Amino acid sequence: MSQLPPVLQRQTFPVIGSPLFIISNPKLVIAQCTAGVIGAMPALNARPAEQLDEWLAEITEALAAWDKTHPEQPAAPYAINQIVHKSNDRLEHDMAVCAKYKVPVVITSLGAREDVNAAVHGWGGVVLHDIINNRFARKAVEKGADGLIAVAAGAGGHAGTRSPFALVQEIREWFDGPIALSGAIANGGAILAAQAMGADFAYIGTAFIATEEARAVESYKQAIVAGTSDDIVYSNLFTGVHGNYLAPSIRAAGLDPENLPVSDPSTMNFGGGAAAKAWKDIWGSGQGIGAVKAIEPAAALIGRLRAEYEAARRRLLARA
Repeated sequence: MSQLPPVLQRQTFPVIGSPLFIISNPKLVIAQCTAGVIGAMPALNARPAEQLDEWLAEITEALAAWDKTHPEQPAAPYAINQIVHKSNDRLEHDMAVCAKYKVPVVITSLGAREDVNAAVHGWGGVVLHDIINNRFARKAVEKGADGLIAVAAGAGGHAGTRSPFALVQEIREWFDGPIALSGAIANGGAILAAQAMGADFAYIGTAFIATEEARAVESYKQAIVAGTSDDIVYSNLFTGVHGNYLAPSIRAAGLDPENLPVSDPSTMNFGGGAAAKAWKDIWGSGQGIGAVKAIEPAAALIGRLRAEYEAARRRLLARA
């Protein structure tokens, strides 16, 4: 593991709640942060764009109030995800709002940009860039990213195909900065395993879909609870980039999840209405859903993960 920047040390459990398109909102982010993990949401979840200012004000005020009444247990920092792909015509606006609130952690996706990294550093923030292979990891660090989110096989949404063992191993050969590992992590033992491989954090998304605070429809949450890894389909049809999706939602849209056509990558769209509709109707999910057994408050989920993590540590120490 690496020496973390001060802002990434302000949490009591090595978990980052991944930003969930459409689903993450201030309520979920606040619940994650006050339970001791970094909570995150995409800037694009605020619609219209003006709502982002309101949401960041809400998060900032809520976490400050928590810290005032819980000085012994201050909240973890929050993160905002920025899609830096050219299809996001809101990036300039949303970055200005982030600058206004001095967002402590910015997660960049779909293209590393030196100007974005420099802007975040200008207000004292930290940039984590998500990548799916070692080549993209090198490019991100060369362009100024402070840390990496290694999106391995089995992750929800836009996921890579590399084994987490291979991906973290290759990155750690040359990079000693912060790494969060994403890919089918849904219990405390998997969090400990991520650290054993060399990651600093587990990056967890799917399990938070089935929380009371998440802005997902009830049927989506129930599908996460009922599903297993057998229900996950890997396809690039919906956004032009390969990702993992729930087969029941694909069937409900009138498609055969076992015979999906291949999309032209030039049709990639991540910021417009078409993208929002795709993610609203076709539900993303990681392969770790078999560990999700109930819809519960985010704090209860984090409490379960903590208990499982400590139990896993005790098992390993007993064997040693």
